[in-house]
Amino acid sequence: MSIGTIVAIVLFMVVMVLGLMLVRTIFTGSVENVKSIDQAVKNEINKLFAEDDSRKIIIYPSTRQVSINKNEPAGFAFSIRNIESTSGTFSYVISVNDPDLRTRCNVNEEEAEGWIELGRTGSISIPPGSSMQDPEFVRFLVPDNAPPCQIRYGVNVDKDGAQYGTTVNVDVNILSS
Repeated sequence: MSIGTIVAIVLFMVVMVLGLMLVRTIFTGSVENVKSIDQAVKNEINKLFAEDDSRKIIIYPSTRQVSINKNEPAGFAFSIRNIESTSGTFSYVISVNDPDLRTRCNVNEEEAEGWIELGRTGSISIPPGSSMQDPEFVRFLVPDNAPPCQIRYGVNVDKDGAQYGTTVNVDVNILSS
């Protein structure tokens, strides 16, 4: 082997190792950012529950308004607290709660509910006096052909088959690209 070949192999190995270290650093940083965002959401929800002992459902962001760009996953988080003296199974459904949707946005309810990518329905057992250990994230993925519009979604919660509290609304603002 010539000196030039050996130098080229050494340089190639150095560049490859540095590239792998860079990729690992980028992915480790992004995972840590997601964990800190999750912890920040949990802390904010716990703070909101602490402010009012009678609250059954907390939405984050507390403004209950979310802006979403088309083809970019985004959404909101919520948590349920059992303020009663008995444990129970809580089920939830996220649905459109907007009677003027068709005329205002030219979209039907089924289409708007289809934009909910994750967290549309679910159930969880919660002991008395406790809240969900981890908040539930509702994620939307709005297609390119969706019109820019504001849609009201409702969070409906049942405890053991009976309505638990009132429907809490979240306004989702679909932004134009």
